[in-house]
Amino acid sequence: MASSAEQDLPTRSKEEGGESGAPSKNALKKAQKEKEKAEKAAKRQEQERQQKEQAEANDTSKHLYGPLPLPSESPTKQQFSELAELYDAKEDQEVTVDARIHNARVQSAKLAFLVLREEAHTIQAVIAEGGTNKISRQMVKWCGGINSESIVRATGLVKQPKEPVTSTSISNFELHVEKLYMISEAAQMLPVQVKDCMRAPPMSDEAKDEPETDSQGLPVVSLNARLNNRVLDGRTAANQAIFQLQSGISNLFMEFMNQHRFTWINSSRLAGAATEGGAGVFEIKYFDTKAYLTQSPQFFKQMAIAMDMKRVCEIGPVFRAENSNTHRHLTEFTGLDFEMVIKNDYHEVLAFGEKLMLYIIRNLQQRAEFQRLTKVVDGVFPGAGDFQIPSGDEALRLKFAEAIKLLNENGIEAGEYDDLSTAQEKALGRVIREKYQTDFYTIDKFPSAVRPFYTMPDASNPKLSNSYDFFMRGQEIMSGAQRIHDYNQLCERMRKNDPPLDPLSEGFRHYTDAFKYGCAPHGGGGLGLNRILQFYLGLPDIRFATLFPRDPGRLAP
Repeated sequence: MASSAEQDLPTRSKEEGGESGAPSKNALKKAQKEKEKAEKAAKRQEQERQQKEQAEANDTSKHLYGPLPLPSESPTKQQFSELAELYDAKEDQEVTVDARIHNARVQSAKLAFLVLREEAHTIQAVIAEGGTNKISRQMVKWCGGINSESIVRATGLVKQPKEPVTSTSISNFELHVEKLYMISEAAQMLPVQVKDCMRAPPMSDEAKDEPETDSQGLPVVSLNARLNNRVLDGRTAANQAIFQLQSGISNLFMEFMNQHRFTWINSSRLAGAATEGGAGVFEIKYFDTKAYLTQSPQFFKQMAIAMDMKRVCEIGPVFRAENSNTHRHLTEFTGLDFEMVIKNDYHEVLAFGEKLMLYIIRNLQQRAEFQRLTKVVDGVFPGAGDFQIPSGDEALRLKFAEAIKLLNENGIEAGEYDDLSTAQEKALGRVIREKYQTDFYTIDKFPSAVRPFYTMPDASNPKLSNSYDFFMRGQEIMSGAQRIHDYNQLCERMRKNDPPLDPLSEGFRHYTDAFKYGCAPHGGGGLGLNRILQFYLGLPDIRFATLFPRDPGRLAP
């Protein structure tokens, strides 16, 4: 039995050396194995390097793909085509396009397919080994592995496929790639996939009720997720079409105004006082004082008329600090505003506004490009192309009392001098569509009690006013009226307002002074661009018709 002193002595493992410090046999064997393993790994890496170098040396098309070469000055500039031009291309036409990779897949070592996308247009691209340029398998593999949403520059020949390509918008041609260079590589992992955003979103208002997949098991992207990733969502064909149509509406508005010799103005969006009564106004810090974002350019338009600008118009942002979380309300939207001098009576202005809207809607329906865009939207939002208007030159116009009568006759209770609720407006829209086959109409002679203080009362019935609203699919898109142009009448109306307003206060003085100096009779209105687009296309939410929407719960992106 060992003594206690011997038990306290340190022990030496078998792998450690003996008293001389030499390694044991086990340690030597382990070291030899590690050495052999490292040598094999190094040899394998060297072989892979040599194979890669050999492959690169044998790559007959390495100059035809990869990162885009740096630009250099050249006496001849390269010519580029857009995918939109390839619908009418010619067989064997050589083109160069800059486009996104919508989809990429390797069919085999010798063949890869891409779908190139530019705005709402897509075309299939084919990369095949061999050919005139002696495309290599390395190029085929590289092209088929490009991340979706990357931007590339592709040069190739336009060819007619054996059968139409049904998965792309350009179905009668495909592009046989000869060169392909990377302009900007997208990340491999994206927060949402553009192809998933191309399907119709869920219509539920509650995010918690939205399924993660649709009936076919495909991912569903909610409206909130789309708006949080607007840059990706905005790349879909439907969104490209929606905002091109929005641009078209603005251009049509400008066309009509220019045809009628309106003067374009750019009024301020800042005011020193909450000039339209104080409700629904955003207050901001303005150096050492307060300022407010304007609810509309209304006062500025009227002051421009007082400057002897007989007809004025503008397009610009409108701000409303209203905590309304509905499908048709925003805290910031784009207004299409106009104001004009009246010669005989205010129906001149009303008729002008009606003709303006018929001009916009008819051109949206009749111009080939707008028809094509509407058809794209209809593929995601069915019914986008079914908006109805009268066949003649006149819009349907009802007096407020006639609209109330229509509602009551159809079992919908409405008061003679009460403003219309949203539910009543929608119901009226359904009744009018069924009875008159139109989705656009106007209502004239609203009760004075539901209109702003600057609205001209009806001379024959002070309970009514010379005011009107425009509607699309039963929902308001414009409010307008003849304005009070007499200084004393305006001041009296302001003092009788609820709550009373002081026409001599700092917030109103410059506005009321314009009428003290003399002003012609005038009227106008303010159209909501976002609502026109929403209701023309029948979109379920105004946020679909707004590039970067702002509502009570959203300030980004």
